[in-house]
Amino acid sequence: MDPISQGIVGSSFSQSCAHNKKSLVLISVIGFLSGVAPDIDIFIRSEQDPLLFLEFHRQFTHSLIFIPIGGIICASFFYCFSRIRTNISFKEVWFFSTVGYGTHGLLDACTSYGTLLFWPFSNERITWNNISIVDPLFTIPALILVVTAIKTKKRIFSFFSIGWIIFYLSLGFVQYERALSTAYDLAKSRGHNPERLTLKPSFGNLILWKSIYQHEQTFYVDAIRTVQSSTVCSGESIEIFDYQQHLPGLDKESQQAVDVERFRWFSQNYLGFDEEKNLVTDVRYSMLPNQIEPMWGLVIDDKQDTNQHAIWWTGRDLDQREWDLFIDMLSGKKCGNRDLD
Repeated sequence: MDPISQGIVGSSFSQSCAHNKKSLVLISVIGFLSGVAPDIDIFIRSEQDPLLFLEFHRQFTHSLIFIPIGGIICASFFYCFSRIRTNISFKEVWFFSTVGYGTHGLLDACTSYGTLLFWPFSNERITWNNISIVDPLFTIPALILVVTAIKTKKRIFSFFSIGWIIFYLSLGFVQYERALSTAYDLAKSRGHNPERLTLKPSFGNLILWKSIYQHEQTFYVDAIRTVQSSTVCSGESIEIFDYQQHLPGLDKESQQAVDVERFRWFSQNYLGFDEEKNLVTDVRYSMLPNQIEPMWGLVIDDKQDTNQHAIWWTGRDLDQREWDLFIDMLSGKKCGNRDLD
């Protein structure tokens, strides 16, 4: 998730373990910074290899086995500052750092981006899909409770924050199951038998979900709004990426072909192709939940040298018309075309 959310969750859990009220502010800061620390892997990138950051972001720094090591690294950094200000042992600093650090990978796994929780034993990107990468409704109440705990020096507000975190993530699972049922009903109404199906919440909420399912050689993308009942905003479809059909001239031994396979792993094999841009796309991500317009992808040029990498492309602009459409879908104004509850 976003750094603020990660820090707040780390701070909440570290605060809850604090017994020394005098050190509560320091422990909160340690928990916050440790909760953010795993994302230091964003600096692992290369101008020559544009996909390096995809392979290493949410990799070893986010794995469960790395948590104690990450805690030691954070504690070693913090301790030289903390011992000057308060009587707190290295063991305590390590404990609070480890608690904060340990929340990061688990929270990231709740999103749809993918987290290598079981690295190095598994290369599978874990995605529980029960919260958006950014969700103010999750973050702001937890932030208020963490700040209140600091100001009042009462840990009870830390437990309230943890309660809110658990409640909201649990609500995400409930909403996921409701949207999942609707997605299967939608596919069935079209005479489709999905070979695979995935759901992800749209930006900043648990109401509007993006549904992607595969039927034969096509991905079908729709938005599902789930409140008291579930309503579908019918979307678009796109053919599954195929070398022979979309890039027949690409050398399968070229670096670009290798990059496509690396991108396939990252996207969990939800690859499409934009012929206008000559772009291999990640169908999971778009600015609007019922559209296939990609947020990122690989520009392929089958005429360039076989040792050259593909070009990383991003398109995250949301104009006013699209923003208005998103708000209309979220509020239910533009989702009246099919009701399945």
